[in-house]
Amino acid sequence: MSSVRRSLWLSLADSYLGLVLQIVSTMVIARVLKPAEIGVFAIAAVFSGLASMFRDFGIAEYMIQERELTSEKIAAALSLNIIVSWSMAASMFLGSGLVADFYKNDGVGTVMRIQALGFLLVPFGAVTMAWFRREMNFRPVLICNLAGNLTAFVTAVGLALAGFGYLGLAWSTVASIGVTVIISVAYRPAGFPRMPSLRGVGPVFHFSKFVTSMWIVGQAGKGAPELIIGRALGVVDVAMYSRANGLLEMFNRLVMRSVSHVGMPYFAKCDRENGSISVAYIRTASYVTALGWPFFAFLAVGAFAAVRIVYGPQWDAAVPVAQVLCLAGALDIVHAMARDALLVRGCAREGNRLQLILVALQACGLLLVVPFGLLGAAWGVTAAAALGLVVTQYFLSKYIGLRTIDLLQGCLPSALLCLGSVLPALLWSLVVGVNADNFVTFGVAGGLITVAAWFVSLHLLRHPLLDELAPIKQRVASWLRRA
Repeated sequence: MSSVRRSLWLSLADSYLGLVLQIVSTMVIARVLKPAEIGVFAIAAVFSGLASMFRDFGIAEYMIQERELTSEKIAAALSLNIIVSWSMAASMFLGSGLVADFYKNDGVGTVMRIQALGFLLVPFGAVTMAWFRREMNFRPVLICNLAGNLTAFVTAVGLALAGFGYLGLAWSTVASIGVTVIISVAYRPAGFPRMPSLRGVGPVFHFSKFVTSMWIVGQAGKGAPELIIGRALGVVDVAMYSRANGLLEMFNRLVMRSVSHVGMPYFAKCDRENGSISVAYIRTASYVTALGWPFFAFLAVGAFAAVRIVYGPQWDAAVPVAQVLCLAGALDIVHAMARDALLVRGCAREGNRLQLILVALQACGLLLVVPFGLLGAAWGVTAAAALGLVVTQYFLSKYIGLRTIDLLQGCLPSALLCLGSVLPALLWSLVVGVNADNFVTFGVAGGLITVAAWFVSLHLLRHPLLDELAPIKQRVASWLRRA
């Protein structure tokens, strides 16, 4: 587990450093560029994002899950990535004029043509980065991403200050990709294939097409609530739902994104070594729920404080919506890694089918209860999450041998940990209440008390996550002794 632990901390460092640079860059750019200039780049970024949905084409997932990854298969993966990525580059370049005409702004077309250059470079770094993830060697990944983020930051800010406007943002993207590719190539192991080959492209394409479809359907599912609520209730309700859901997304941004980067390589390693990933999946679910359930429980209790602190009093209508969505979030994270587990076992078609079912359940849940208002829509999402949990468990039981009783036993300590963690804050809210006079005090002090109660409960319950934190505790103690 030492390699998994090290990989996870490196992935967390990667995410948080990137987040800090993004926030600082946004603060500087917002003060240097005019709103119209940022708007030009934002429009072009939408089309770049759409092209990116197809650009990666599940190549990384293929390389991570492949049991016998030979040089020939790597070369085939590189070939397919080049074909798809360069096709997207051509589409952006050739379609830039039409987009510019539609928006009556030549700058949008210029930004798209510049961003298309980055698509030409991506495959040469993407395959190498996938190899690093497969081998759970996240040190080069951290270095590449940090160098790329720093390059994007320096280029964007420097060119903006030099008067290049939105072109600085466009060139910062290309510069970031270029630096990432150069460093990743420098870290390539000896004998790593450098030239593409069409031999064996068929199996890669067969697997990757389902991964791409799965990702597209998943993205559509994320946007479904806003689309349905907007049509049935109006833009104000969409805004309230979006703000409520934004609080839950903090957990995904701060924790799940890093976990997912490590989770699939970890499952693949267990599959190659032991021929089974059910034990690894239960361990991962236990760790994720140990973090996620207390987070969502405290957020539900302190939703008023969270909304007031983050958004302000004009968003108070989002409070009950956030409380209901916390339950949906707690249900979703139990099987947050289901997609990766199915892909590792080569069940890309089945994973795609599961994703379609989950999105359909969410859409049906929303359509059935959205006439009852915004809170009804939130309960519809939660009901869909509950049904989705059952359906996902069926798929995992069938394709990776995950028994329901084993999963329940693995997550039971997290449920007790959640209760012990949130109980002090819950009693505070029930006895004293959370209102406009004390919401800051509750948000800060209540959060600190919850964290302290989490650590105490973690030790009292001897939760399995405690073993993963032991090395950190030892290092901190050693550092304090030396200090």
